[in-house]
Amino acid sequence: MVSLSDGEWKIMNRLWECESTITELKNALSAETGWDKHIIITMLSRMEKKGAVAYRDGGRAKVFYPLVTREEVSMQETMGFLQKVYRGSLGMMVNAMVEDQALSEEEIRELTAILEQAKKKGAKSE
Repeated sequence: MVSLSDGEWKIMNRLWECESTITELKNALSAETGWDKHIIITMLSRMEKKGAVAYRDGGRAKVFYPLVTREEVSMQETMGFLQKVYRGSLGMMVNAMVEDQALSEEEIRELTAILEQAKKKGAKSE
């Protein structure tokens, strides 16, 4: 399981878009983060150890690429959050959002469509 820090998510989002060198990552992220190349190098090293990224020699510079998909990491992070905060209960999380009036009409329609789709999938597997 790969767990990413907020900063590592920024790098991974860029790498999911396109493979990048350290310089390309610095140029893409420096305005938003203020990171210099040394910070990028340190973070990439940590991410390599986690198994999130790897690199290939690209001539003059290493070209980094993701070893995990956005979907894999997103699901792991979501399940971890759900377990930590709501003891694994999706119902408790949705109820908290409803109680806090944090759902817009559009989000309610989207959730309804997702639940209908889940219901159809469940009926097919029975």
